[in-house]
Amino acid sequence: MTTFESKTVRIAHSAERVFNLLSDLSNLDRFSGFLNAPGNDKLKIKGYDRDSLSIEVNPIGAITFRIIDREPNKTIKFEAENSPLPLNLWIQFVATGENETASRITVKAELNPFIKPMVSKPLQEGIDKMADMLVVLPYE
Repeated sequence: MTTFESKTVRIAHSAERVFNLLSDLSNLDRFSGFLNAPGNDKLKIKGYDRDSLSIEVNPIGAITFRIIDREPNKTIKFEAENSPLPLNLWIQFVATGENETASRITVKAELNPFIKPMVSKPLQEGIDKMADMLVVLPYE
C-alpha cells in the first residue's frame, strides 16, 4: 500500500461541527452546486446517501466511497467500491481551539510499480484540493 497525505488545513469551526457535517453524506445537498461547479470537469457527483458517495472521475470512471467507520470529532474512514485501484480514504480532525479544527486527508492505495508513477502526482494534487475544499464548506 502506498500512502498519500494532504497538507494540513485549518477550518474555522469546531471539530464537532465539522464532523457532524461531513459524517453524514446526505449533507451534500447543502453544497452540491459548489462541488459540481462549471469548470470542474474532472469530478462529478453522481449520487449519495448518508453512508456513500458515488462520483465520476475523469478519466478513471465511476467510484463509490462508503463510510466504514466514524469516530466522533476525530475521523471518518471510507472504502472505495468498484474502483480500478483498491483504496481507502480517511479524514482526520483535531480541535486546535474552541472554533478551529486542523484536518488532513489520507489515502492508502494499492499501486503496482507500473501505474504508481502515473497516478501519484494527480492523486496527491486531488487530496490537497479536497483538503482546501474542507476549509470553504458551509458548516453553518
